Amino acid sequence: MRDILDDIVAHKRIEVARQKEEVPPKMLYAHVEKLLESGVQVRSMLKSLSESPYGIIAEFKRKSPSKGWIHADTVPMDVVPVYARNGASALSILTDEEYFGGSLDYVRQVRPHVSVPILRKDFIVDEYQLFQAKDIGADAVLLIAADLTKSECSQLNKTAHELQLEVLLEIHSPNEIDYVTPEVDMVGVNNRNLGTFHTDVQNSFNLAHLLPEEKLKVSESGISDPAVIRSLREVGFRGFLIGECFMKENAPGEALSKFIKAIG
Repeated sequence: MRDILDDIVAHKRIEVARQKEEVPPKMLYAHVEKLLESGVQVRSMLKSLSESPYGIIAEFKRKSPSKGWIHADTVPMDVVPVYARNGASALSILTDEEYFGGSLDYVRQVRPHVSVPILRKDFIVDEYQLFQAKDIGADAVLLIAADLTKSECSQLNKTAHELQLEVLLEIHSPNEIDYVTPEVDMVGVNNRNLGTFHTDVQNSFNLAHLLPEEKLKVSESGISDPAVIRSLREVGFRGFLIGECFMKENAPGEALSKFIKAIG
């Protein structure tokens, strides 16, 4: 079976190289340095999830490689601020254009209008993307163990912290547990296999007992039943990244509100 993740990462490296030609690293890095010197506001996704009774990370996701367009005709300003008003503890915004219909501009557009933390959701393979994340106003970034060597992951985590970005480290299997180092802020279990895109929430339950007790744990993908949130909380999860469940609806923000009420 073709591994979709290999295709995505190969394209991402080409995309980043093209972006570096458009905005040279020296220029981007200098701009971000000025942002840091100015004391740009820092919002903690870790703190927000820790303190929330629900821990929903509501995702703006227009498209996926496995399902195609989910909600092609919507724009971030119609959804993301409503997510924030309706109880999202954090926001996840896809910035990959080719496979997920996202854009860096989506974070830029909504940042002035929401006060909750924003996760830049993408396939991070180069430190340049971390500087981009800071530049557009993200508060946290996703690092995917399946994309990176342990050394690469460690260095990107270090750079993210230097840029005052929190890190959500995503794993999928027991083989990736050793990526979860003390420096990582949050650990996510992806219930979707990024090679085949098969989804099974049982993956979070299977890995829960293997994760460090002190780490804030996030279950990602395939969650559509409020009862599953209650069960996942019982085994230690405090964050729940949900996208398609909301985005397939005509009013994703209202769908989030109903979901939270159903958690009880």
